[in-house]
Amino acid sequence: MKPPVDRGSLALGAYVYAVLAFIIVPLVIVIPMSFSQNEYLAFPPSGFTLKWYSEYFDSRQWRAATWLSVQVALLTALFASVIGTAATYAMIRGRSRLVTVFQILLIGPIIVPHIALAVGLYLFFQTIGLSGTIPGFVLAHTVLTLPFVVFTMAAALGKVDASLEAAAMSCGATRFQAFRLVTLPLVLPSLASSALFAFIISFDEPVVSFFLSGVRQKTLPRRMFEDIEQNLTPVIPAIATLLIVLSILILLGAHVLRSRSVNQQRTR
Repeated sequence: MKPPVDRGSLALGAYVYAVLAFIIVPLVIVIPMSFSQNEYLAFPPSGFTLKWYSEYFDSRQWRAATWLSVQVALLTALFASVIGTAATYAMIRGRSRLVTVFQILLIGPIIVPHIALAVGLYLFFQTIGLSGTIPGFVLAHTVLTLPFVVFTMAAALGKVDASLEAAAMSCGATRFQAFRLVTLPLVLPSLASSALFAFIISFDEPVVSFFLSGVRQKTLPRRMFEDIEQNLTPVIPAIATLLIVLSILILLGAHVLRSRSVNQQRTR
């Protein structure tokens, strides 16, 4: 006799596949459009050409916007990983009564709508002269990416035995030396993974960048929005396809780094 059908499991499976389809279908549409011979956005595409990729790489404006986004993302990854690691270490190893308040402040950028945060940062940066500058972009993106670094590093530091640092300090090491020589090598793959996350989040960030961009300093997402309003050519799907590939590569790299971190902790 066949076992009864579990309708709840079937419904859950159908829901999961529907969500996956909702995520994948836009990719199925965007990627083919980047190779279309049409002079405008159209699906299904007609023909096959690499013209739009060539137009992107040959355009001085597109290259300038991309280079600006790369600079901002690299600096954001550096600052967010350093600040986020220090903050996470203080929360996990510290004994302050303000840890809960500290945690709320760090995860605040995830809770607060980005449009509200963007308006606030725009008004503040306009006052102090940072709007449309690389330091302004980096500061804003660091705030946005800090929660992701904190989440990643909290999981890594939580698995490191605190007694290892205590043993190092009992041998004469300072707290910083114990962290640098004992803890940091154990969490280094996770630190690199969090930096990769911060990089891709900063590189793809559209809302805050739109408000902070000036006439000359325009990030790649801001430039894409302007091109959508004015041209609607397949160069946008071409750039989107490149961003998809970049995101996949970074996610794979982060996965490899996390796997190495887990393996290192198991062997030790």
